[in-house]
Amino acid sequence: MAHILIAEDERDIRELVAFTLGFAGHKVSQAANGEEAVSMTTQLKPDLVLTDVRMPKMTGYDVCSAIKKNDVTKHIPVVILSAKGQDEEKELGKTSGADDYILKPFAPDELQRRVAEILQRLSTT
Repeated sequence: MAHILIAEDERDIRELVAFTLGFAGHKVSQAANGEEAVSMTTQLKPDLVLTDVRMPKMTGYDVCSAIKKNDVTKHIPVVILSAKGQDEEKELGKTSGADDYILKPFAPDELQRRVAEILQRLSTT
């Protein structure tokens, strides 16, 4: 299965996502803020990064931009996790280089399904 980095400042949400994806068989690493997420992405080179938008030190959009601007990490897909579903928010995600956008709240089985679809889609492109 895939190695997934979760960037989420709310510990309960981060741990729920980590548990859900770990239960699905993925290796999961966790970052508590945007700056940590960028550093960990460079070090660990995960298969996928899931990032919240509103976090300390760097927003999820900033995280995505930083990952996509780095030659070492630019190939790593980034998915924005956000409760903000307005078109302008989704557009910011696209502009920052995000590969997909998942709206919160989501059920654990829905998250597993969406991550599996994203990984499958990205592996065929």
